Amino acid sequence: MRNADSSALIKCFAPGAVLQTVVKDKQGVVSVRSEAISGFASSIGQLPKEAADERITFDVVKVDGDLAIAWTPYNFYFQQQLLHCGVNSFQLVRLAEGWKIQYIIDTRRKNGCQ
Repeated sequence: MRNADSSALIKCFAPGAVLQTVVKDKQGVVSVRSEAISGFASSIGQLPKEAADERITFDVVKVDGDLAIAWTPYNFYFQQQLLHCGVNSFQLVRLAEGWKIQYIIDTRRKNGCQ
């Protein structure tokens, strides 16, 4: 993200990967929003270098053969200002090319960030 390199970002994902976010509307109704990996990578690629900085902590990582999960709390900074925080939940698969992200779902909030 910090390098604003959409090509490198896309290479992190497995074919058919899914990117989702848990969202809550103004009435408190929770839903899940999906985003195309290509659209996400394109938006990151249009940013200036160093503008987007997601600082993650690897809280839990578990591996069984060619399947892994990672639970990663994060703080997201845009132009050095804390924009939001939350947790990423990754599902990874080991393919011939190495470990790739098959699925990410995250939360995003503005309150309670550190």
